[in-house]
Amino acid sequence: MSIEAKEISKNYGSFPAVKPASFSINTGEIVGFLGPNGAGKTTTMKMLTGILKPTSGTAGINGFDILEHPDRIRREIGFLPENNPLYTELTVSEYLDYAARIGGIPKDRVQSRIDEMTQLCGLETVTRKQIGTLSKGFRQRVGLAQALIHDPAVLILDEPTTGLDPNQIIEIRDLILNLGREKTVLLSTHILQEVEAICSRVLIINEGELVADGTPAELQTRFKGGVAWYLEFAHDLTAFQEKILKIHPEMTMEVISVGESSNLVKFTTLHQDEFNRKLYHFCRDHQIELLQMYKEESNLEDIFRRLTLTSEPRNTSN
Repeated sequence: MSIEAKEISKNYGSFPAVKPASFSINTGEIVGFLGPNGAGKTTTMKMLTGILKPTSGTAGINGFDILEHPDRIRREIGFLPENNPLYTELTVSEYLDYAARIGGIPKDRVQSRIDEMTQLCGLETVTRKQIGTLSKGFRQRVGLAQALIHDPAVLILDEPTTGLDPNQIIEIRDLILNLGREKTVLLSTHILQEVEAICSRVLIINEGELVADGTPAELQTRFKGGVAWYLEFAHDLTAFQEKILKIHPEMTMEVISVGESSNLVKFTTLHQDEFNRKLYHFCRDHQIELLQMYKEESNLEDIFRRLTLTSEPRNTSN
């Protein structure tokens, strides 16, 4: 295991910022860490990197305990904080030289590592420029180069694409995908499409509690994702609801909109073909004037909203 957390928690006074949580991340995985603002993502990441001491529990990075081997942990981890603190008066080359030296790179290898990171992170055109003059996208690249320069096995990235334009987001996303071929990556983000595009697994935290852990496909099944069927029809809504629930009480219907000429309702199911036939036959047999019927695959956003808009406890096991 590259990362293994064991009942790790953090309290600020009587406030539980992170409730006891356990999870593990294998070598070579890119795992997305999701949660609303204030849910405990950054606090968890800071505990894993040794910046914050847990209130209880512990974690290991490549077999080294974060409490017993803090110096070794710093060598094993590359960390990009959310605010990406940089020395803006330095040039890119000067800053990477500084990062390499405090990262323990031997003096005779410093320049070669700077050259490698410059090429890997696409910084060739700005090496002599002051960091303070760079765009947000280039600053994020500098931050990633800093996190990588000592060649860590594990990358922990806190909101690496915040504030970037769409083109910059794609560039950083591609870079993370390439890094994930050799390294373990844990990244937090608010961009759910980004997680779906590059992450093989997802952790979701809400109000300090880890509420989900699994692949997107596993989460769809576990939290009743599947397929959403939408029906738009010209029929009295109350009568429609009474009829369908009498015949199919297992169906849970959500009213999307009510109008004078039509209504729109939504059903969610894991059994796509069977459910489709039931709805069609019901409308046919009860002479429902069906205007349109279409399906929409549930996505990570649906699951995220379901898990973070309620405080009900969830089972996070596979």
